[in-house]
Amino acid sequence: GARICSADAVVHRLLGEGGAGVAPVAALFPQALTGHHIDRARLGRAVFGDKAALAALERVLHPLVAREEMRFAAAAARLGARVTVLDIPLLFETDAHQRVDVTVAVTAPHFLQRQRALLRPHMTPEKLQAVLARQLADAHRRARADYVIPTGLGKAYSFAHVKRIMHDLAARSEATRPVDGRSPRGA
Repeated sequence: GARICSADAVVHRLLGEGGAGVAPVAALFPQALTGHHIDRARLGRAVFGDKAALAALERVLHPLVAREEMRFAAAAARLGARVTVLDIPLLFETDAHQRVDVTVAVTAPHFLQRQRALLRPHMTPEKLQAVLARQLADAHRRARADYVIPTGLGKAYSFAHVKRIMHDLAARSEATRPVDGRSPRGA
């Protein structure tokens, strides 16, 4: 198995009650503050369609998320994890790939990606279009990744790819593990 850190889950914690992102985000978007946490729906409305507002939000959140991911990876290494996965939706777009040893792109045909996304709560065609506009084209993401997991041909096919990748990463981890057993980077 692998230790997995989701960037989306990290953002939820950062914006939740007591999170390190509450004060700096509230300073930029006071309308998003509800009690002692950031209301993500309000925050979304504040930045949707406003590139400058979104850039300001990302200047606050991205360094906080990166710090938490690196803490997670270091803790996982101390616990002896052979593989640590950092699930980062905009991996290449935010240059987060520079913080990891290996990159994996999870892909699906456009029609299936759209269908799946529109099933999510509060997702609209307009929001989806804004999300897709920020992402690399699928072909570019696949070309930049060290590994690709296709998800449009059924779960068994996708899991076979995951299993092969995990085997490769575990072997690579054993071959490159420092003498002290620690590695501060994720995969």
